[in-house]
Amino acid sequence: MTARHLFAGYGADQIRAAERPMLEQGVPLMARAAAGLASVVAEVLAARPDGAGRLVVLAGSGSNGGDALFAAASLLADGCTAIVVPLGSRIHEAGLAAAVGAGAEVLAEPDPAAVAALARDADVVLDGVLGTGAAGPLRSPAREVVEALVPVVGPAGPAVVAVDLPSGVGTDDGAAPGPVLPATVTVTFGAVKAGLLLPPGRDLAGSVRLVDIGLGPALRRVRPLVPFGSPPGTAQVTVGS
Repeated sequence: MTARHLFAGYGADQIRAAERPMLEQGVPLMARAAAGLASVVAEVLAARPDGAGRLVVLAGSGSNGGDALFAAASLLADGCTAIVVPLGSRIHEAGLAAAVGAGAEVLAEPDPAAVAALARDADVVLDGVLGTGAAGPLRSPAREVVEALVPVVGPAGPAVVAVDLPSGVGTDDGAAPGPVLPATVTVTFGAVKAGLLLPPGRDLAGSVRLVDIGLGPALRRVRPLVPFGSPPGTAQVTVGS
């Protein structure tokens, strides 16, 4: 069951502060995020014309890359196929092991033309390059890969599901100082990020789905960067997976 609500927007430091004690207590936040992400991707795939379930996973160095890889592993177990494109200085080892163990292929070199060709035959591009801990524009090779993908995605191409927020969009201010892959759906975790409610990030995020990972009690004591219902942050968000 889902519902549509108006939401406030929180900043990167506020989210990390809310997550920290839960992580210290061993709460499996990544597992919760990945499960919610996989559920939304499954809905997107079900709405595709053939429902074949072909994924291209853009995986960066941080937790968003891990979320994307664990979600891909779950979707592979349900019959999807996935090609992982590593786009960071490293890759989340446990997430990669889970995805490869479930049958994912890994692209050896993130050649932009090759990734664009793969995306043309895909149903969903999963954007897990950058997360709330990153600032500024995408760097090489992610920048060139995103630039190559922008003309491929859209109504006639694969859907784009952004992990937490579209990579390259500022978490706190919605700024987009470099190329951004416009999302069909953004699956955000714990709380809506302020950058998803402010232009231009708001216009790059597509529809926003909020996955509850248990941050609510901590965030109730925090004043959001974008207060509830205040223009230009007023936006409708779908809650639930």
